[in-house]
Amino acid sequence: MLSFFGKYKFFGIVLFFLSAVIIYLFYNALQPPKKLLIYQPNMVNAELVDSALQYKKKYHRIANFSLTNQNGTIITQEDYKDKIYIADFFFTTCPTICPIMTKNMADIQEKIMNEGEILLLSHSVTPEIDSVARLKKYALEKGVNDLKWNLVTGDKKQIYELARKSYMAVKTDGDGGPFDMIHTENFILVDKERQVRGFYDGTDTEEIARLLQDLEVLKASYD
Repeated sequence: MLSFFGKYKFFGIVLFFLSAVIIYLFYNALQPPKKLLIYQPNMVNAELVDSALQYKKKYHRIANFSLTNQNGTIITQEDYKDKIYIADFFFTTCPTICPIMTKNMADIQEKIMNEGEILLLSHSVTPEIDSVARLKKYALEKGVNDLKWNLVTGDKKQIYELARKSYMAVKTDGDGGPFDMIHTENFILVDKERQVRGFYDGTDTEEIARLLQDLEVLKASYD
């Protein structure tokens, strides 16, 4: 009897591992593919959304915009047509969270450098200070690639409305007046249809890793 089991021991081990692999493959095949939510205003913390939109349940899109980038070029929604992009809000003189966010965005830029369908967009929340020249200096210091990443300035009211009404990213009702200041650590993932697909803490490396994972899921959804 012992000799019988000894003779077929190797066969049994191989069969066991082969069965385990087959079960694993079947399990993965049966798992539904991960899908990202399409965020509507009624799904987001009410503090982050303009009061006029808080109960909106569908059809939310990033509004049209016209802003100026670090090269003095007018950037509109057409420059992001059929693109996935990551947006945030910053200012060049920020001494606290912005340097961390910019570094993390630069790390993302490096990872998507060869991804033609993915771009980055950073909005200045102090456009009266962040002139084109200042943005250009900041871009050069932070390693911004002009082909992948726009730092934009422009009409303050428009930027603030984008933050509240489109990106649903800030906890203030600022109207873009001279003494307003919005500040948020959020990175926002936007799909090719200009829909919000995720929010991430731009100062947290674990959140950046989650963003990159979700980015892969979103890319795959267009394949």
